[in-house]
Amino acid sequence: MTAALPETFQRIDRRDSFRFACHPGITCFTECCRQLDLALTPYDVLRLKYRLRIASGAFLEQYVIIEWDERALFPQCYLTMVDDGRASCVFVSAGGCTVYADRPGACRAYPVGRGVSAAGADQVRETLVLVREEHCQGFAENQTQTPATYFADQGLAAYTPFNDAVLAVTQHERIANGFRPSREQLDHYLLALYNIDAFRQEFSNGRISLRRPLTPAELQGVAGDDEQLLLLGICWLQQELFGE
Repeated sequence: MTAALPETFQRIDRRDSFRFACHPGITCFTECCRQLDLALTPYDVLRLKYRLRIASGAFLEQYVIIEWDERALFPQCYLTMVDDGRASCVFVSAGGCTVYADRPGACRAYPVGRGVSAAGADQVRETLVLVREEHCQGFAENQTQTPATYFADQGLAAYTPFNDAVLAVTQHERIANGFRPSREQLDHYLLALYNIDAFRQEFSNGRISLRRPLTPAELQGVAGDDEQLLLLGICWLQQELFGE
């Protein structure tokens, strides 16, 4: 049975149209950047630490709250919010987002929510919802969108392959058969996916490795390509967690 959606959520297809626009002239501008719990994907962290020109470890220390929920299989990373009585995003200002070009994928997709699940053979099943929150006046704007065109306009295509690639770990078939990671494996999860500068150092020093030769792309990751390093981290986790 499909779980009931909140009243503010409406299922939508990539080709369905809706009216929406967001810009500085709208009365609710930046309201969606407040009173929120913003989960960060590994690629979100990669882009933001690059934007701020700091190491991934420093980014995690300054901007991330790691939630260890016993009900969840893996720890969840959330962006720190400012203690201003409104739980505002640490990167929002009166003029808008100060890291706009590298803002997280969820911010890019809003007001569309994108959920994905593994569908076998490296396939992904996508579920989209339109989120109509009471404060949002963007739906009164006379601009027609579809999720497909809106995602393209917001630059989500750069994020989707990396976000989807993580499913190889978080929705591995062994999980459905009862696999539960140890604390050491959870530390490995955070290292490989979120603290990739430390992961690169561990790999370069030979303290961790793959049980096969690295591909040219993976060698580029170790040498300095963060995107390739993230994909290498996913492969390494499949080895360390699931013996692949």
